[in-house]
Amino acid sequence: MDDVEPFISRALARLRAAAPEAWHAAPALDAHLIALARASDFAVETLLRRPELLLRLAADVDAPSEPVPDLQAGHSEQWPALLRRYRASESTRLVWRDVLGLDDVDQTLAGSTRLAEQCLQLGLAALEQQFAQRHGVVRDREGNPQRLVVFGLGKLGGEELNFSSDVDLVYAYEHDGESDGTRPLDAEHYFARLGQQLAKLLDELTVDGFCHRVDLRLRPYGNAGRVAWSFTAMEQYFQREGRDWERYAWQKARPVAGDFEAGERFLDGLRPFVYRRYLDFGALDGLRAMKAAISAEVARKELADDIKRGPGGIREIEFLVQALQLIYGGREPALRGRRLLPALQALVEARQVSEEAAALLAQAYRYLRQLENRLQMLRDAQTHALPEAPEDRARIATALAYADWDTLRDSLDVQRGRVTAEFEALLAPRRRRNAPDALTAYWRALPDSGDSAVLADAGFIEAGNADAVLRDFARSPGVRGLSDSARARLDRVLPALLQAAAASSEPMLALKRLLSLLHNVLRRSAYLALLDEQPAALARLVEVVSRSALLAERLAAYPLLLDELLDARVAGPLPGREALHAACFAVAQGDDDDAEAVLQSLNEVRQALSFRIAMALRDGRQSAAESARQLAWLADGVVMRVLHLADHEVASAHGRIAGARFAVLGYGSLGGEELGFGSDLDLVFLYDAPGGESTHSDGARPLEASRWFARLAQKVVALLGAVTGAGRLFDVDVRLRPDGAKGLLVSSLASYRDYQRERAWTWEHQALVRARFVAGDETLGAAFEDVRAQTLARPRDAAALCGDVVAMRRRMRAELDRSDAAAFDLKQGEGGLVDLEFLLQYAVLAESVEHRDWLQPRSTPELIRAMGAGAWFGADETDALLQAHTVLLEAGLACTLDRRPRRLPVNDAIGASRRSISEAAQRRGLLFDGEPAAV
Repeated sequence: MDDVEPFISRALARLRAAAPEAWHAAPALDAHLIALARASDFAVETLLRRPELLLRLAADVDAPSEPVPDLQAGHSEQWPALLRRYRASESTRLVWRDVLGLDDVDQTLAGSTRLAEQCLQLGLAALEQQFAQRHGVVRDREGNPQRLVVFGLGKLGGEELNFSSDVDLVYAYEHDGESDGTRPLDAEHYFARLGQQLAKLLDELTVDGFCHRVDLRLRPYGNAGRVAWSFTAMEQYFQREGRDWERYAWQKARPVAGDFEAGERFLDGLRPFVYRRYLDFGALDGLRAMKAAISAEVARKELADDIKRGPGGIREIEFLVQALQLIYGGREPALRGRRLLPALQALVEARQVSEEAAALLAQAYRYLRQLENRLQMLRDAQTHALPEAPEDRARIATALAYADWDTLRDSLDVQRGRVTAEFEALLAPRRRRNAPDALTAYWRALPDSGDSAVLADAGFIEAGNADAVLRDFARSPGVRGLSDSARARLDRVLPALLQAAAASSEPMLALKRLLSLLHNVLRRSAYLALLDEQPAALARLVEVVSRSALLAERLAAYPLLLDELLDARVAGPLPGREALHAACFAVAQGDDDDAEAVLQSLNEVRQALSFRIAMALRDGRQSAAESARQLAWLADGVVMRVLHLADHEVASAHGRIAGARFAVLGYGSLGGEELGFGSDLDLVFLYDAPGGESTHSDGARPLEASRWFARLAQKVVALLGAVTGAGRLFDVDVRLRPDGAKGLLVSSLASYRDYQRERAWTWEHQALVRARFVAGDETLGAAFEDVRAQTLARPRDAAALCGDVVAMRRRMRAELDRSDAAAFDLKQGEGGLVDLEFLLQYAVLAESVEHRDWLQPRSTPELIRAMGAGAWFGADETDALLQAHTVLLEAGLACTLDRRPRRLPVNDAIGASRRSISEAAQRRGLLFDGEPAAV
């Protein structure tokens, strides 16, 4: 402290002499100026040159240091001085507020960012006016004016600019063209000159210093590239030659001056370059390369004490967060933020970073950024290196409230050590997994050499067969055509897969399924990267494919689902009804003019969510009934989104019908919320139009109401069944509509009501028990519920009803039951799921006159519970039927997951379930077994 105090005394004396009246306004000013003088020579020198600034700060620290400069046309010689004076004044205010504890480091970084943006915008506006006078305004082919777009990258783009940072800029413009003045220039030269003049206005050193240092090296091809680029040229560059480091750089890009709207349009188009649609573990290779280059530079230039680039420095935190954003941001829009700390919090919420790790990183980041600012505030120098001079060390330490430099250094080392540990953990997964050397050597020797005994030693009982399929795989064109980097990844991945497959319950089955998958991903380096970088994903993959043929097939057909193996949400709670609906309805909103893109995206969402549901069921994390209900909710969401798309298409072609309503009804397993994997959807369509059939739509090609809604229903069915790169959404069955295949595809509410009242068969009323409103106009859905309730609750002759139900069930069993002496048909067999459904449907039709509350449930468990509560089933019978439903449903879904027919040998659990269902039906006179009866 002793060697600092004389300097402070001298600074105070000079400031008193320059602005003595300031002490009258603020008698306690000495304490503030001592802190300021200790922290910043730059601030003291600015106040000595500008005593009026000291007066303003002493009087009101929240007031701007001075008015925003007016860069007047015709006085361009004054612009540099005005900008530099303004920047110095505002920067001094930032120092003042920082050292007095009025702003935290986040606020200081935001203030530095706003100051740079303001200077850029002031300078560009003045230069644009000057260029317009000389050369006119650039116009595209249609005569629309074009403006320069100034993109801020790095910390300027991230709104986290440090105190004395340079600003990373890239200049661009939306369309080519030519200026319309007397001395015209083409767009490229016009905007290049404009950009160069802007950089000079801010960067050039004058008697007043500089405003902001400008770095243009992040543009395509760096210093060798053109200064200003058209959007088209930039897009082509990134498509052909964009490199990994540029993805990191453009993550933070945002328009900071010029045509903001055009800039945002460009960044929207650039998003697929920055963020891949899949989990992008290939980004780690780019990170490793950048880290290696920085480490080499640190070693070469002895930058170990550089708190930005050195070990455990700011750059490692930035790289860690940005790498995770690149990996997961293609699937998670919430992770695409430009600012580091909010992005880190988003990673926590997405469960990609633990709360504890994020807290440590955030603390280290703020610590390092504050120290970085103080290093730069000392003399307004763009430095990140710890000072060597003892007096500078003492000033920095004391200004940050440390007893001495050694204490500060110990604290700094703790923070840097935490950062290094987290950063190394990100890069470490590949090094933690090694397949046995024998398997690695065996694979690399194929197809011409290699000893199959290695496979036998690893655990493959059918070692000869395994050897044969592996040799065929090694000879395949896909493997032989791999690039060197992709082959290197495969050489690391495949031995690890062999090791895991050998340890599975079905090694040969797992191997065949894994090779089928690898065939489909060989050309997609990101998927090989995922398996290479993430041992957890690789192990999970082997587990999944060895235990589920359905999931293995889906992974092979749609490798995008590999992402789900690492999605933290796979192991967590699954979304509920509203969340599933929202996930589907939010797909590609605003893109309804591109139906193919909407269906592709919707299919990807459906595939991912159904895969997640299947994993939860397979892992035993939820019951079959919960899974079947979630699948139904997911289907609801898909139908809602498809209806929105279909409505847009029909309305675009034919206009709309004012006041008309449309509803989609779900029947069968969809209506009963018991959907299976790969089930089709039983749909019925209703409409209601004021004015009836005489009403026409208001478009250029009007249609009467019945045809308009028929067109809409047809469109829904076609879109649900359309094949995309991610498969088709659903097959649709519309045979349950009034009059079946002979009837109209869509019914008016009035005709549907009349049909149910006058002409519907008993089995159609049975089907109505599970029917529910799925999508469309909710008021029409409510009207359907009224029709349904009136239909189901009408009085019926019990004997006739029993005869009808039994006759239909016997007919179905004769046609559909696939049971034999060796296996029981879980759905159609005697005592199977359909018997239980018929029993419950009979109960609703027979008893809902007295039990109106039975009309609300649709699912089998809810109906059983309602009937138990109404004493139609006894307590033991209720429990037995619930257990029977659970057993049969779980067995059926397990068969589906393993691609087996839903026929199983009768074990004790299945036998007990059959008896419970059959006996319950027989007690109510429903004798479903025996000879088929006439319907």
